[in-house]
Amino acid sequence: MSECESGTPSFEMTWSSTTSSGYCSQEDSDSELEQYFTARTSFIRKPHKDKDEQIDWEKPVLTQAEIEQKIKEYNSQINSNLFMSLNKDGSYTGFIKVQLKLIRPVSVPASKKAPSIQDANKAPRSQVVTRRTSFYLPKDTVKHLHIISRTRASEVIEALLKKFMVVDNPRKFALFERAEKDDQVYLRKLTDEEQPLHLRLLAGPNEKVLSFVLKENETGEVNWDAFSMPELHNFLRILQREEEEHVRQILQKYARCRQKMQEALTTRTPG
Repeated sequence: MSECESGTPSFEMTWSSTTSSGYCSQEDSDSELEQYFTARTSFIRKPHKDKDEQIDWEKPVLTQAEIEQKIKEYNSQINSNLFMSLNKDGSYTGFIKVQLKLIRPVSVPASKKAPSIQDANKAPRSQVVTRRTSFYLPKDTVKHLHIISRTRASEVIEALLKKFMVVDNPRKFALFERAEKDDQVYLRKLTDEEQPLHLRLLAGPNEKVLSFVLKENETGEVNWDAFSMPELHNFLRILQREEEEHVRQILQKYARCRQKMQEALTTRTPG
């Protein structure tokens, strides 16, 4: 029978996104401390094809003349206006593109609705957070950041979180360099002190050679102690909803199978 049927250097940021800012809302009540916004379920893990394996990027210390030459070569290879430029103090500025690939929801100050990408651009630099809302960032959101060569990976993470008003601890996230080689995808987590624009200059503009991805800072098991009490209660509600949905789907599957077998029995004559 056939089968039945998740002194800091200053720098400016500009951004763009390849995703829409629409969300499906799953609100309980306005009196609850937390509301949950989602565009997909989270607790069911999907197979992960990327390999967390280091690629041997060459990271030489460049002379000023070499930096100037590499910037000229870089700018000659791009087909947009996202150029690098050399500053008088020897530093240089340019753009990096970061893809956000987050499995779990993030926390933002509570509001009646999840913030859109446009709302994130108007976010205040600092605010006291007393109420939080958990929601998923749109899948595969892409940001272009205009940074300086001295900007560290940790600062890039903090800047991305501020743009979306995310109030989670930046240590929950990590910036990865991604490379495609021999039909395989390799990821390497950057240290806090590494300078993404320097890596971009050394690798050139080809995204297959080097791109940047923001992901959860995975250490194996989820560190539930890092979440607040409202977040944990919220996750329990999410888990219960997902469990109920999977139970419903399984019951429907077996009900259909049972019905088909009963229909087959009624069409057959004894013997």
